Amino acid sequence: METAIILTTGLLDTGDAKTAHGLIRTSERYRIVGVVDDRHAGRDAGQVIDGAPRNIPVVATIEEAMAFRPAWCIVGVATMGGKFPDRMLADVRIALANGISIVNGLHDCLSDRPEMVLLAQENKAKLVDIRKPKGFSELHFWSGEVLNIDTPVLAVIGTDCALGKRTACKMLTSLAAEAGIRAEMIYTGQTGWLQGGRYGFIFDSTLNDFVSGELEHAILQCVREQNPDLILLEGQSALRNPSGPAGAELIRSGAAKQVVLVHAPKRKHYEHTPEWGEIPSVTSEIELIAAYGAKVVAIAINTEGCSYDEANVFQREYQQQFGIPVSLPLSDGCRPILPVLKRLVGKEDLR
Repeated sequence: METAIILTTGLLDTGDAKTAHGLIRTSERYRIVGVVDDRHAGRDAGQVIDGAPRNIPVVATIEEAMAFRPAWCIVGVATMGGKFPDRMLADVRIALANGISIVNGLHDCLSDRPEMVLLAQENKAKLVDIRKPKGFSELHFWSGEVLNIDTPVLAVIGTDCALGKRTACKMLTSLAAEAGIRAEMIYTGQTGWLQGGRYGFIFDSTLNDFVSGELEHAILQCVREQNPDLILLEGQSALRNPSGPAGAELIRSGAAKQVVLVHAPKRKHYEHTPEWGEIPSVTSEIELIAAYGAKVVAIAINTEGCSYDEANVFQREYQQQFGIPVSLPLSDGCRPILPVLKRLVGKEDLR
């Protein structure tokens, strides 16, 4: 893996830096050697995001990060609307001037900025815009073939954005593998690709008419090439989030019959914005998912705003109310959900 630094520009401890959070936790594509964030300089990046040291130092400036000799500089934020923070553009210019290639996951493509293209060319650096839409000839339309596969498909869907759907999905995929289940994750966002995902597409940069087809194509390609025991789909946004409703595609077009629902009990409004409306109850969301034709088989709790004791109370209450496994992924992992995965693939006897 080539070395990389991550730019977060003061946002490392916020939901806008969820791309950075994913890469700090795990990446099979890049070896993360540092993070540039002036608000958290001098700390370990892992301690900032969840209290677990990962030997990834945070420095205040891009110039300091040059000491790590990175081959790549990754834009580690996903801002509302996908626009580049002005401060971050200045850091990108410095990185390019030093011959460091850029990976950008924002909608604001660097390759559309002539001055950035020229700077990259002059310094033999690359510009990789992950969210640059595919050309028409590369896109796939939904065929219905996915309805005929035998592989169980499980979707990880949330009640809002930035809840940890991708993190839970990766944890469940790894947990299954440790138990001897050949599981594959279909990524649907830029961070999944950055972490080394082999199968997937970027949901929110795909022409709407082809979202279902790209999802189906990724699943079918995975089945043909890997013949996995289980496929897990990374969810995006939420079924009822007004800024970007999503999730129905995973159930209807991706043929997911089972769902792990990710929920933050203390989050009251969509993306913490009262004007956008209240997040419905877990009961209501389970009923909606059932109306789409899938069953919620487990719950993963995002513990933002909760003490550990409070999180445990929510866990017990949901288990009692819904009679399904409930996990606390970041504090305790997803092991309570493992029996569900075993049942789905008919391997209950696995340790």
